[in-house]
Amino acid sequence: MNQSTSKPTSQAQGKVYLVGAGPGAADLITVRGAKLLAQADIVFHDALVEPEMLALCPQAIQIAVGKRCGKLSSAQEFINKRLVDAAQKYQTVVRLKGGDPMLFGRADEEIQALNAAGIEMEVVPGITAALAGAASIQQSLTLRGVSRSVAFITLAQGAENLTSDQPIANPTADTLVYYMGRKDAAKIAQQLIAQHSHMSQGTPVHILEAVSTPRERQWTSTLQELAEGKADGWFDSTSPALIMIGAALKIDAIEKKALSANRDVEVLLKKTG
Repeated sequence: MNQSTSKPTSQAQGKVYLVGAGPGAADLITVRGAKLLAQADIVFHDALVEPEMLALCPQAIQIAVGKRCGKLSSAQEFINKRLVDAAQKYQTVVRLKGGDPMLFGRADEEIQALNAAGIEMEVVPGITAALAGAASIQQSLTLRGVSRSVAFITLAQGAENLTSDQPIANPTADTLVYYMGRKDAAKIAQQLIAQHSHMSQGTPVHILEAVSTPRERQWTSTLQELAEGKADGWFDSTSPALIMIGAALKIDAIEKKALSANRDVEVLLKKTG
């Protein structure tokens, strides 16, 4: 928590802004979001918000209320109450949420609590990680003649992911993007190969961690290798992971990665264009 000299005001009830921080990089927040941070009296932020993002609101009281799977975190009801209480004391209250507030961000619960308390609020959208991930790997999530549907999925339920005996409800979209699916990655792949008509052992897979930040890492392979658990040891449990699966992600990216392990072949490719 940042100790600020800001003091509660005796003015009329304030307004709460649910602001999307974007995928991670501070300069990917919207202009409106950055302006609100600069004006905020108090900011309640997610655990995954980068320090560079919080540097945009040095004047504000900064309170971490983030939720991390398997980690000690604030109960959603407590966060709701803190937002309501803060609006009684401060004019500009920002709830800074990773990605976009309206996607896997529990924004609906906070909106309902604020509306029930008669507090004015506004949602400021942000760039969700899936779109930043597609930009990072330069692969479109849709592709003419290949993919015309995309599904964003999370397996997280409360503080825990699905247990091993629970089925995974995989959508039938052409491109699938899994948020918070690290613990179930191999199981996801196994079930997709067995049950999904658009997926096969050779379907491309891209996994990105800490997308858009200096710590970003990528793992590129096939659905079969993911099903075999070959990404399990690669994951970093301290970073948010995004699993992107689908034919639109292009098999040639996988082939290039495999070839890059052989320097002679890589040099030959560069010479031949």
